[in-house]
Amino acid sequence: MTQNEWVLAQLKRGKKLTPIDAFNGCGTLKLATRISELKSKGHIILSEMIEKNGKRFSRYWLARAK
Repeated sequence: MTQNEWVLAQLKRGKKLTPIDAFNGCGTLKLATRISELKSKGHIILSEMIEKNGKRFSRYWLARAK
């Protein structure tokens, strides 16, 4: 399974992914790049900026169709 396939599978399960989730799950240090690649294939992925313990990072999830 590729990193993109893993990320998409997790998002389709309704999970919200952070960079640490992606690193632990599939070993990628470039979640933002994987998200960009999935968006370029037409997937609608939303994000929010999180601040925790003085660190800022994005959390991503798949938009649900109406």
